[in-house]
Amino acid sequence: MSSARKASPGSPANRSVPEQSATLQDVARLAGVSASTVSRILNGQVDSSRRDAVEAAIKKLRFKPNLVAKSLRSGVSMTIGVLMQDFDNPYTSHAATGVEDELRSSGYTPILVSGHWSREGDETERVRLLMSRKIDGIVVIGGRLSDAQLLDLSEHQPIVVIGRECHGPRLRSLDIDQRGGGYMATRHLIELGHRRIAHISGIEYQPDAIARMQGYMDAHRDAGLSVDQRLVVRGDFSEPGGLRAMQALLDSGIGFTAVFAANDPTLNGARLALFNRGIDVPGQVSLVGFDGLPPSEYCVPPTTTVRQPIYEMGCTAARELLRLLGVKQLNDTPIGSLELRLVVRGTTAAPPHSAD
Repeated sequence: MSSARKASPGSPANRSVPEQSATLQDVARLAGVSASTVSRILNGQVDSSRRDAVEAAIKKLRFKPNLVAKSLRSGVSMTIGVLMQDFDNPYTSHAATGVEDELRSSGYTPILVSGHWSREGDETERVRLLMSRKIDGIVVIGGRLSDAQLLDLSEHQPIVVIGRECHGPRLRSLDIDQRGGGYMATRHLIELGHRRIAHISGIEYQPDAIARMQGYMDAHRDAGLSVDQRLVVRGDFSEPGGLRAMQALLDSGIGFTAVFAANDPTLNGARLALFNRGIDVPGQVSLVGFDGLPPSEYCVPPTTTVRQPIYEMGCTAARELLRLLGVKQLNDTPIGSLELRLVVRGTTAAPPHSAD
């Protein structure tokens, strides 16, 4: 009979041995390069002839650089702040995903904070909160901060802002032709034969809301049509705002056969108001949205919308910020077009005969 005793649960025999973390030297040995070469590649100083071997070794060994030690040595935190308006907002969350995905290959990590559609002063405090975390740069997605405020903040931290046209030594912006998008949406309805086209606008102070409304006006002017100002109602880029605006339009008794909504969530709220009143889309009223968010393809009927390359804008903003930081980027995959595109689906059709 064996005299060996069964080890107790807390004895050394049953304790798990912690898995040893791979070191930079381990990566270098496996890749067949020097440790300094691995360090240069991790820091963005890319040697293309050796990069693949190093990246394969990093993946195989599951190597994770000691970012805390690196930050203490270099003063670089390897973190990027992202100010977005609302975590639940599909536009800002989609753009933030693009930022995060693009940063992944560079080793940078995003820290996300929400402005909650607050006042300018509150957003400034959110940016200063990010700066207090010793981040290396900031991406701002939309928001209420003025150009002057962004320029002032960029003196302390490199900033890239999405949805604005402003530049400085450490400030870059990324915007596309919002006015042209509003024109495109309205022109589509005019070409279908609509002459009474309402517009549910976005937030009053937002540059993109203003530009899209201007495009709506431009399309009427170029078609020789006047705009009935009673058909222009204020929304707030949200579903409830679109619902309230459409209810107000219907309650006014003013005739219209189509609506250009400032974004897709606004359109969805407007669509619900029409459904609640028994009004068919697009049989009685046609709807065009803006943004081309993924859910717009899966509504019933699918939404006609001006697709904005939101995810690609997030990726591009991240690359631009890395350039401001002087980082040589590992990811050289083309991002794709940043142009607007009208996507015609099931919410638009010729006006009913009674509208002629």
